[in-house]
Amino acid sequence: MTALAEAHAVRADDLVVRGLCKAYEGGAPVLSGIEFAIPSGQSVALIGANGAGKSTLLRCCMHLIQPDQGQVHLLGHDLADLKPGALRHMRSRVGFVFQKHNLVPRLSAVSNVLHGAIARSPFARSWLQGLASGALREEAMRCLARVGLAHLAARRVDKLSGGQSQRVAIARALMQGPRMMVADEPVASLDPSSGEEVMSLFANLVRKEGLTMLFTSHDLSHAINYADRVIALRNGVVALDAPSAELSVATLRALYD
Repeated sequence: MTALAEAHAVRADDLVVRGLCKAYEGGAPVLSGIEFAIPSGQSVALIGANGAGKSTLLRCCMHLIQPDQGQVHLLGHDLADLKPGALRHMRSRVGFVFQKHNLVPRLSAVSNVLHGAIARSPFARSWLQGLASGALREEAMRCLARVGLAHLAARRVDKLSGGQSQRVAIARALMQGPRMMVADEPVASLDPSSGEEVMSLFANLVRKEGLTMLFTSHDLSHAINYADRVIALRNGVVALDAPSAELSVATLRALYD
């Protein structure tokens, strides 16, 4: 097997979930026997009504919370076999983008982007642009340029709009140099126009970089337009798993009835 073929084989599936179950103490099961696999480079939208288990599934897939049963293989590794340090390293290869941008309001955009390098550089040098190396600052500026905000690098993020703040959060995730991006309702806090703009930018960046993406959304048009495939959860199980090209908003909306 050639080196290229070997690399392709290793990256055949970036995320594999088998028989995943999760229940919270005293409650009914949130997830029951969830199974799916996401090939490298594919973009997948995860949909479902409130309480369907979307956010719980995302967190179980990263072992941010422990599943009760089942296996999760992330980037070729069984997460249950990893010690805490190795698990943190594995998570650092995944860029996270959430509805709440989780930025440090009093710091500049470029300083917030630098935080994406914390896993691979001394903490202080990745916290403030004034302490960062020239190479790290240049990398952070390139990430900001990729989301169209290089001109606002020095502005405090509490002076940015919601859409601009989410772009900074995306740039911070790109700063990690990830192989996969995970986003939980990434544009839910934005107005429709800003949400469309940010989601389009996000999806195009992921495709251009050849990254794998898993994102949740209540916007069914986003699920169809920005994902290669849609997985729908209903009552704790996978109710639908199909290519987005074969789906319509009406088909997806019926899953909520």
